[in-house]
Amino acid sequence: MTSLGSLTEFVASQDELLREAALTLPHEFSRCTYSLGPIRQAVYLCLTCQLPRGLCSSCSIACHTDHEQIELFPKRSFRCDCPTTAIPHACTLHRSLEEENRENSYGQNFRSIFCRCGRPYDPKYERETMIQCLACEDWFHESCLHLRTRPSSRESSPVPENEATDHGNDTEDNQSEASSSGLPLPLISAEDYDAFVCSSCVRSIDTLRRYAGTQGVIMVVRDSEDSPWRKLGGNPLCADASTTTEDDPLDIDDSLAAPGQKRSRSHSVHSEEPERKKQHISHEPPSPCLAPAPNSIAQAIFCGSQQPPDTKVSLTEGDVFLTEGWRERWCRCGRCFPSLSNHPYLLEEEETYEPPEDPDSALSLEELGMRALERLPRDRAIDGIRAFNDMRDDLLAYLRPFAQEGRIVGEADVRQFFETLHESKHGS
Repeated sequence: MTSLGSLTEFVASQDELLREAALTLPHEFSRCTYSLGPIRQAVYLCLTCQLPRGLCSSCSIACHTDHEQIELFPKRSFRCDCPTTAIPHACTLHRSLEEENRENSYGQNFRSIFCRCGRPYDPKYERETMIQCLACEDWFHESCLHLRTRPSSRESSPVPENEATDHGNDTEDNQSEASSSGLPLPLISAEDYDAFVCSSCVRSIDTLRRYAGTQGVIMVVRDSEDSPWRKLGGNPLCADASTTTEDDPLDIDDSLAAPGQKRSRSHSVHSEEPERKKQHISHEPPSPCLAPAPNSIAQAIFCGSQQPPDTKVSLTEGDVFLTEGWRERWCRCGRCFPSLSNHPYLLEEEETYEPPEDPDSALSLEELGMRALERLPRDRAIDGIRAFNDMRDDLLAYLRPFAQEGRIVGEADVRQFFETLHESKHGS
């Protein structure tokens, strides 16, 4: 540890540590979220308990403090398992024992397994940024999404700990950034997209699958094993983004599509309805269809053997990266809207529960000490004040020679004072 130049610097460093702690943990962790029911919240996996169950933020700190844990980050419709019969470790925040949660979903993350590669997560060796799928909320390596080449730490033989660099705590949720450890830049950076959806989820959502590869719904593809990976659908001027298929032709109707809107279907069933009838059905999604023309390459990927003979099927899984403003760009016609409404997070941003703020998080140690002193019985408070005054007098006597001789008080000097104080207390 670097030696501190003076007592002033030492005190300043302690104040900085307090500020950092207040920013890192600004919340009050005194209430289990079980009583709130299934909500979207940060979930923690306790490796020490060795059960595929999840903890809320408060229980991860108050009940499993000395346990090894992995943060799974937000999971929707999840109820804390800590006070249930599924976990033998007693919950200290929710006193009554509850039945096991039957509605929680426990994917592979709850077995400490992530991504389509099925690798367990090891923070000691993991060098890659991992990206969370908006739909299934699983986590994926950038290399498995073909955003960068696979780092050496992911080879079969483990990398020695002194050669591996842990970047798991240096990245935010769903961020894709270049690492300072020398990893190559990702093909799609964090600034290029707002949300990510894995291929399995894309295939299960009709409208998202139809939008894949169009402007603002980026895919990563390549034409052969030897070809480099490239972006599909990111460039507004890309020819692929406006490619139509013979089975689904789209025409531009200038009277309906204002600048910046998607191409509309000229022969939509809803567009032929009388205006008076449409006004009476105001609760239904608007028409005509404003979805962009399907990308022929993307559709060939999803259709498999049904692609046109002259179309190259790009070698990819079918993941998509949604650019900023993607929720406002959805078509809400009778064909596109139903599959979106079945997944509300595609239409509106979800609320994620956060514990209430701790009113004491910004207080200094001295202020916290005085508050605790005020809560003590009078006789114990007087004893505490006397002990503090004695320590103050001893500290002043210890520092007086430094002031008289103009010497700088270093960290070792401060440590020596408290060690001597500790020994004299146990010796008396």
